[in-house]
Amino acid sequence: MKLGLHYWNYSAPPDPTKIAATLAETARVAEQAGVSSFTVMDHYFQMEQAGADQPMLEAYTTLGHVAAVTERMTLGVLVTGVPYRHPGLLAKIVTTLDVLSGGRARLGIGASWYEREQRGLGVPVVPVAERFERLEEALQICLQMWSDDNGPFHGRHYQLEETLCVPGPISRPHPPILVGGGGERKTLRL
Repeated sequence: MKLGLHYWNYSAPPDPTKIAATLAETARVAEQAGVSSFTVMDHYFQMEQAGADQPMLEAYTTLGHVAAVTERMTLGVLVTGVPYRHPGLLAKIVTTLDVLSGGRARLGIGASWYEREQRGLGVPVVPVAERFERLEEALQICLQMWSDDNGPFHGRHYQLEETLCVPGPISRPHPPILVGGGGERKTLRL
């Protein structure tokens, strides 16, 4: 059995100057204990249940910090919200994490749902059906960028003139992908 650690709360210790050291120590101890994966949330506001005004760090920057203090655990965002990053940039961000961590990145991605956060930060809120269309295109773009096809991508929502991604990921054939969400009709199919 493999165990993973999902790090979701940055409230302890309450002093923000100690968050980095606490995160690093937690990741090191988890890896030494045999934990095989380390994930974080892709949110900018803390979840409502914990209090939206509680501390939250940007996910991929956080994983870069964890990558620097660990050696074996796979690293990923449990579910990257597709509206938060253009898919071409997301593929490059995950590739960068993969290269800098020695091939330990994985892509967790989903349609997203936290409208308070989106509205609060000015991220366009689109209907659920469109979020799933964008999720499907984002997956296609990532896979194309992680292939030998550097050509254009022309979708309904995203247009890329080139899908160049150099250096490519170390993970072969690409970082593992986990599609997160609920529902059998759309999410499971993706």
